Amino acid sequence: MFECDNTNLVNPNWAKHGYIQVYTGNGKGKTTASLGLAMRALGRCWKVLIIMFTKGGDDYGELNSFRNLSPEISQNLTIVQAGLDRIVYSDNKTENDKEEIKKGWELAKKAIKNDEYNLIILDEANIAIDLGFIDLDEMLDVLKNKPDEMEIVLTGRNANPKIIEIAHLVSEIKPVKHYWDKGISARKGIEY
Repeated sequence: MFECDNTNLVNPNWAKHGYIQVYTGNGKGKTTASLGLAMRALGRCWKVLIIMFTKGGDDYGELNSFRNLSPEISQNLTIVQAGLDRIVYSDNKTENDKEEIKKGWELAKKAIKNDEYNLIILDEANIAIDLGFIDLDEMLDVLKNKPDEMEIVLTGRNANPKIIEIAHLVSEIKPVKHYWDKGISARKGIEY
C-alpha cells in the first residue's frame, strides 16, 4: 500500500527551487502533459492544486481517474473547475464565463500567496489571459512573487510573450498531423 513519507517531501536538497512551466501551442497534449506531471508529483506526496479555467462539466476522463485515486494520494489533490460546461472562444465569451474564471483566479492567487501547495497547475490560463478574463500584469506579478519552492504550470494556446519570457520551461506543442483533419471527432478516453 502506498504511504507518503513526509520527511522526504519536496526538493530533497537539490536546488530547493520551484519553477514556472508553460505548455502552449496549437497541438494536442498541453493539459495531458500537465496532468501527467500532477500524477508524478502526487506519487511523491506533493500537495497539488489544479484549476481548470474555461472547463466546467463532468465529462472528463481525467476527473474520473482523479476521483478514484487512493485516499492516501487524493488527500493531497484539489481540483477546481473555473468554467462553464462548454468551450470558450472570443466570439462566444460571456459575463458568466468571466465570473467563473474570476472565482478560480482568486482561489489561485490565495493558494499561491499562502504557499498552500507544492505544485499548482493553471490549466488553460493562457486562454483566460488571451480572452481578457485574467489580467496579464496581475498574472505576471503573482508569478514573479510566488514562493521559491512552488512549481507553477500554465497551459493553453496563445501564451503571452511576457509569460514566456519569465517562465523557466516553455514547451510549444505543434500540430504535425491530426485525425481531426479527416473529420474524426473528439473521442472519450483520448481527447476527454
